[in-house]
Amino acid sequence: MPTRILPAVGDADAVRSITTLLSQLPDAEPVAPVVDSTQLIDTLARLAAESVDELPEVVVVHERIGPVPALELIREVALRFPAVGVILVTSDASPGLMQAAMDYGARGMVALPLSYEELASRVQAVAQWSVGVRRHLGAGADVFTGVGGTVVTVSGAKGGVGTTLTAIQLALAAQASGRSTALVDMDLQTGDVASYLDVQFRRSVVDLAAITDISPRVLADAVFRHDTGLALLLAPAEGERGEDVTDRAARQIVSALRSRYEVVVIDCGAQLNGAGAAAVEMADRALLITTPDVVAVRGAKRAVRMWDRLQIRKAEETTVVVNRYSRATEIQPPLIQKITGTAVAATAVPANFKELQSVVDAGRIHELESKSSVKQALWGLAGELGLVKVPEGAQKAGRLRGDRGSVNFRRRKEGGG
Repeated sequence: MPTRILPAVGDADAVRSITTLLSQLPDAEPVAPVVDSTQLIDTLARLAAESVDELPEVVVVHERIGPVPALELIREVALRFPAVGVILVTSDASPGLMQAAMDYGARGMVALPLSYEELASRVQAVAQWSVGVRRHLGAGADVFTGVGGTVVTVSGAKGGVGTTLTAIQLALAAQASGRSTALVDMDLQTGDVASYLDVQFRRSVVDLAAITDISPRVLADAVFRHDTGLALLLAPAEGERGEDVTDRAARQIVSALRSRYEVVVIDCGAQLNGAGAAAVEMADRALLITTPDVVAVRGAKRAVRMWDRLQIRKAEETTVVVNRYSRATEIQPPLIQKITGTAVAATAVPANFKELQSVVDAGRIHELESKSSVKQALWGLAGELGLVKVPEGAQKAGRLRGDRGSVNFRRRKEGGG
């Protein structure tokens, strides 16, 4: 079977030299090159929408591709199209760049000026890896074969603001609507997802930390299948073991989950560590949970500024969710938005702990009654975030939106009520 190779090269001279060499490789089938990062992602997305089998086995990324820098582009391809092997072509063949390229998801690197032997060797090795990944993906019955699942992180402005409850209910809403969903407890020292769901478990996220290539079989062995259908990847029972999950390990774990599930919800807790920072950086949506009080809102502002300083996430790319809200609260969402500089979710979660106390104490939060205003709000938030498949007529009936329990600030503001 010929190896399909997609060059991503912005320089005209480099395009000619790379395509000429690629066309000379045995069993190679170079496709028309793309000239920038946007065209590459769009091309891969279009092919993946037809079938994973339509994707090229190898993508060759030139160091001067733009407008997205080469390493950032490699990360994007690795995250969204995990069955595609990426080779970086660069004039800098230093060990430092090699390590950085591998960390960002490249499967190989070739130095400029190009050598036929080196290029042929790298392409062959990466193509074999890609074929192996696709073979593994095809072995699982529950494999999600889309462009890449949606990753949502849920972080707390401080402890006790409802981060874990929010993450669990968002995941339950997505799973109940028919989307394959994984819930990850990345609060590695103090995670409580297992306690909330009354789960006894042996394996945890730590078991994946030392594995370089996480195959579907290895991933399946590490997750716990809950009665609700959720795939749970839990924090270790011994909190000190959480230190084994580095930022690099977290990236590999999140990438593996993204390729396997339609929705991945990650509880990052309120304390930032390397693994949680990597998850927030990779997320399609990063939520920051706060309550409408001075201490929590100050915590949210600190978190947003820290994420920006560490170049993890910009404020405008973060969504604050207001929990335990009431209209009598002095601090209202528009003020929180102004203070933090973030977006604020239109759906807020009302303050009604009496609804939650019995199921929280029993560790059966998944059995929270449908008429609960808190559940309706959180499932409504899941709909706002696009995590659920909304059946025809459901919007009118308000079954997934949680219209009765949530407070929609934008709608209220626009309607004047």
